[in-house]
Amino acid sequence: MRKLLAICTVLSLAIACSGGYSFTGGDIGDAKTFGVKNFPNYADLVNPNLSQEVTEGLRQIFLNQTRLKLVDLQPDMEFEGSITGYTIVPISAQANETSAQNKLTVTVNVIFTNHLDAEKSYDQTFSRFRDFNADVPFSDVEETLVREIVEELCEDILNKAIVNW
Repeated sequence: MRKLLAICTVLSLAIACSGGYSFTGGDIGDAKTFGVKNFPNYADLVNPNLSQEVTEGLRQIFLNQTRLKLVDLQPDMEFEGSITGYTIVPISAQANETSAQNKLTVTVNVIFTNHLDAEKSYDQTFSRFRDFNADVPFSDVEETLVREIVEELCEDILNKAIVNW
């Protein structure tokens, strides 16, 4: 009897866990595949690596946090868009009218198409920023700031697509 109960419990868990949920707690429905097209950079100020970082970051977060497979043709969920902003602005002035802090902001427009559930599709702009000390040359901190911002942007895009916050 105990063996039968144990087998039923394991089977129930296996069936319950095989649904359309990802590791993030999001609902991917019946989707099995996703695709990410290249995100071209149309910002006035261009970081030459940003297009690849956003595109690859989005691919990696879905591979790491969902059971979806990356495909090039006819994905169930598809992401495309562009980088529309890459700005550096001063945010706090000192007594001598120089800036103590600057802000790097990256803005990305995303078109998400859920081919299995059109109501979950969206066209939205996402933006994230990081402050940095104005005394430090931007070239010394740019790579780290961009990596952190891209990671947050990809998390936002994932959450909007499958958690729908």
